[in-house]
Amino acid sequence: MPRFANAFAQLELVRQPEMANEPLYAFDAADDYLLSQLAERNLPDGQRVLVLNDGFGTLAISLLGRFDVTSSGDSYLGALALGKNLGLNGHAFDALAVVPANAPLQGAFDHVLVRVPKTLALLEDQLIRLQAHLRPGTQVVAGAMIKHLPRAAGDLLEQYIGPVQASLAVKKARLLTATFEPREPARSPYPTRYRLDAPALELINHANVFCRDGLDIGTRAFLPHLPRNLGGARVADLGCGNGVLGIVSALNNPDAHYTLVDESFMAVQSARENWAAALGERPADIRPGDGLAGQPAGSLDVVLCNPPFHQQQVVGDFLAWRMFQQAREALVPGGALYIVGNRHLGYHTKLARLYRGVEQVAATPKFVILRARK
Repeated sequence: MPRFANAFAQLELVRQPEMANEPLYAFDAADDYLLSQLAERNLPDGQRVLVLNDGFGTLAISLLGRFDVTSSGDSYLGALALGKNLGLNGHAFDALAVVPANAPLQGAFDHVLVRVPKTLALLEDQLIRLQAHLRPGTQVVAGAMIKHLPRAAGDLLEQYIGPVQASLAVKKARLLTATFEPREPARSPYPTRYRLDAPALELINHANVFCRDGLDIGTRAFLPHLPRNLGGARVADLGCGNGVLGIVSALNNPDAHYTLVDESFMAVQSARENWAAALGERPADIRPGDGLAGQPAGSLDVVLCNPPFHQQQVVGDFLAWRMFQQAREALVPGGALYIVGNRHLGYHTKLARLYRGVEQVAATPKFVILRARK
């Protein structure tokens, strides 16, 4: 297991989800740079430090024992990794405060460390929320590998926090340090909303939801081909985003029972609000989770999925493959997984390794809709 030696600690760290022969580390040079810069500041012990978007708990756990640490992010998998890594390094699960990105922060912070997220709307939302929790002169230090650090990140820090100073590059990482200047509190542009014509729905999208400003083209291709006449089937929308697949399916299948799961807390909040707006008090289990991990075997009849092809900035089909495996475990014999995917990803071949029958339901020039039967 890789060890991360930094200015504050030496840690053993795992990523989530765990993979055999994991080729990636749970830390990088940007984490090391953020911690080194903080050590140089020599802050008094016990100060309140907020860590945002700490992928696997690397920053927060490093600072334990020295500072009063709060960690906030939008990833359930990140929170799961934080819990595992606390235990690996001899800390109690409640050794620090953990706040989902869609929940309010408490009190003022003396220093803020930020890993710049893939979705800049999430960063903007976090900086707007942060304004009320900073004193004049408090520093907000954002770090990333240079290839993942867009100019707009510095613009957002300047807009919502204060003057920004960019560091020199170290090991292909860079820091942006913003010093807080009080200003009129900003009004958040989130959540955003858009409308569907068929069915007629208005959908809410909190800041970190994929494709916030309109229906993504894969889902648009999928919606006309969702299964109907499901009776009282047990249906899961896996990686539900704002819940649109599950909601449209539920409107077409009034007696079916629904579970909607996503690893983004903001996606789950969006799905809950959208379900209530479209379906009122109709029951549904809408929850953050590690896909269908923990779903009882044989407890579902149908799984709907528009699988992701990246985790943070890492692109690959490992999350999709894991979802396909989880769906197979959760489905009853004869149950079906319906997915939409880009043609070039070759999901048909991958699914055929897990399911006894895979067929193409429909296709567009870019996407295929597949049904895989257990």
